Amino acid sequence: MIAKLKGLLDSTGIDHAVIDVQGVGYLVGASSRTLAALGPVGEACTVYTEMLVSQDSIRLMGFASAEERDWFRLLTGVQGVGGRLALAILSALEPGELHRSVATGDKAMVGRANGVGPKLAARIVNELKDKIGAAVIGPGMAAGSTAAPASSHAADAVSALQNLGFRPAEASAAVAAAEEELGRDATLDALVRLALKKAAK
Repeated sequence: MIAKLKGLLDSTGIDHAVIDVQGVGYLVGASSRTLAALGPVGEACTVYTEMLVSQDSIRLMGFASAEERDWFRLLTGVQGVGGRLALAILSALEPGELHRSVATGDKAMVGRANGVGPKLAARIVNELKDKIGAAVIGPGMAAGSTAAPASSHAADAVSALQNLGFRPAEASAAVAAAEEELGRDATLDALVRLALKKAAK
């Protein structure tokens, strides 16, 4: 299993890039967001990868962040969502927007992606809502509030706790509590440390 590629950006296309790793060119499918984040051709870059194996092909998908790769895995686990459609969704919505859309049941937002109709958008939201847990809510915010979203570190902190084995709902609740105590300007390290303490109680 190839988890990550680090090399030089050889070329890019509409939905893919070629990464040169010590003379070997790896073709990776990618969202428009990832392609934009890779930088200019000839420069060093790193992509997180996911391998898709079917009866007639083996494809490598590349992502600018581990969070985007994790969302790709979640999306392709939904019936009717293949690799190309998952990339289209990730091109339309960044991971944080996608998390909020699913957590709050915003089917219209998910439906902004090319190829995603109302029925599929509803299925994506319904199937993934339990898997990601509750949305991370910052100080003074209530579910469904239109106030500003939680800090940019919140989603990363939730992901970190989930990687340590906590369930999505537990991780989200612990991070929300930690952020309420520390404030929205807390560093990622401080947020994760306090959230771990709260989750362990």
